[in-house]
Amino acid sequence: MDIKTKVSELPQNSGVYIMKNADGEVIYVGKAKNLKNRVSQYFQHNKNHTIKVTSMVKNIADFQYIITPNEAEALALENNLIKRYQPYYNILLKDGKSYPYIRIDLKQDFPRLEIIRKLKRDGAKYFGPYFAGVKPVELIKMLNNAYPLRMCKGKLPHRKRPCINYDLGLCSAPCCDKITKADYHKYVQKAIDFLNGKFSEVQAILREKMSRFAENEQFELALTIRDDLNMLDRIKQKTLTFMPNLDNIDAFAWSGNGSVASVAVLIIRGGRSVGVDCFHLVDPELDLVDSLTQFITQYYSTTAIPPEQILIPFEPTIELREWLTEQRKSAQIGRTSAVELICPKKGEKKNLLKIAQENAEMYLDKAVEKEKRMQDYTIGATEKLAQILGMNKPIHRMECYDISNIGGLLSVASMVVFVDGQAKTSHYRKFRIKTVQGADDFASMREVITRRLNELSKPNNQDPSFSQKPDLIVVDGGKGQLSNAVAAAQACGYNISMIGLAKQEEEVFIPNQSQPIIIPRTHNALKLLQRIRDESHRFAITYHRKLRNKITSILEEIEGIGPKKRRNLIKAFKSVDAIKNASINDLVKVDGISQKDALSIKKYFNVE
Repeated sequence: MDIKTKVSELPQNSGVYIMKNADGEVIYVGKAKNLKNRVSQYFQHNKNHTIKVTSMVKNIADFQYIITPNEAEALALENNLIKRYQPYYNILLKDGKSYPYIRIDLKQDFPRLEIIRKLKRDGAKYFGPYFAGVKPVELIKMLNNAYPLRMCKGKLPHRKRPCINYDLGLCSAPCCDKITKADYHKYVQKAIDFLNGKFSEVQAILREKMSRFAENEQFELALTIRDDLNMLDRIKQKTLTFMPNLDNIDAFAWSGNGSVASVAVLIIRGGRSVGVDCFHLVDPELDLVDSLTQFITQYYSTTAIPPEQILIPFEPTIELREWLTEQRKSAQIGRTSAVELICPKKGEKKNLLKIAQENAEMYLDKAVEKEKRMQDYTIGATEKLAQILGMNKPIHRMECYDISNIGGLLSVASMVVFVDGQAKTSHYRKFRIKTVQGADDFASMREVITRRLNELSKPNNQDPSFSQKPDLIVVDGGKGQLSNAVAAAQACGYNISMIGLAKQEEEVFIPNQSQPIIIPRTHNALKLLQRIRDESHRFAITYHRKLRNKITSILEEIEGIGPKKRRNLIKAFKSVDAIKNASINDLVKVDGISQKDALSIKKYFNVE
């Protein structure tokens, strides 16, 4: 059934649709109140689609759909499928930023303040996120100076004598039954009040302590308290003058240009601005509502827990409000689970959205500039390189090869892959040279290119790297290395564009041309070649060093086998298995290895 027929037969129920490419890969997941109307929009030519949507539609070979009882179920299912499939055209919000939070587990008899970066819906209280110069470790130190909460990690130990923190007045020693559970929890509640923005009591306690330390000439301790008070003043300066209540609010804003987009989240905790978190995203959706809804669901399922109030620049849907409330309820973090989802029209909260919008627009401008630089650095560089080399097709996949050995010992080779000008590390491959004796880099290059291209001719090759044909092969070296690589490719029946990059003058050699191409050192095309060459050299050296260290470390354990004998053994046998399986007659043929040494080697491996 073709796409148009399939679209015409879609039901008008709510649900989730899953777009796939010709290889059956999921490239986009979306939700809809009316599946037929929503999916039809993608294939209407008169629609003013974004660049990403146009690109996505070209790649749609098939789709499937799942009907849900209501739109709220569709929202939850969409979020789960995006996390499962990680589709290319969806907004993909990773866990990456990992801002710190302060966690207090009230289910414990004597809870402690701890710093975590991964939120869990475990019923504990979380405060944060903390960034923009506010360090949770300093907040905890401040609270310990004010309230004697335990500082030891893990399960509360039982001691006969309290630790030094008790003597310093930093802990109430619940480990020695110096405080009751009820009194301890009074301190915990005061710490919670502080983290919720009620600073006055802590400030008064710290000032009294600082004065007392100064009177007792304990000046270092007084300076520590002074630093705490200075930090507290900096936090208080973040108070928003138009937020009289100690509210917890997240305000979301979106800015896009049809190709890329940015989201800014203004974070208010206890009526104070914690900071603004910004994200750079692709903009694949048809409208602001669906794009920002998709972002918010991922944000609160991976990065944060919904606060009591969330501000958005569009009229909220019942489905999104219900989903957010369910997320907050599952976290068990407050007296109320309800989330107030608001699109403010005026007043203080409208000003919050305005601040978030300004940040989103500013971040988008920077992101566009950064993306343009990256474009010039990667795909733009491959296009320029193809022009310089006179290639009649774009360079999508580049492979670079380098040989590494020391005096002919343990010769290895690396294959490094760049796709669209960026390293594809999962496609890197390494080789042990099998047919070449000694330090013959030319013969080694012939062997490696032959082995690599022979992989292309294997039927049903499942290797994701070897099964793909390169558009350009780069060899680390000059004319000699290049001519041997070209000869190997021709012997395998392949006509693949190849160049050599000579290290000293960074000259680019092409087959059947005696004079090199000189690319200016500031040109992105040359920088691309240098990056892939340096990466292949690093990869080969790392592999060679790993093999050498592995063999050397084993031989070092054999009595009487010093550095020179180890080197000769490695040169002769190339591997630990070969040395282990060698006969005594073969071993004594190695320069410097006596009958006694051979017996020691056999005895060692027999023990193993």
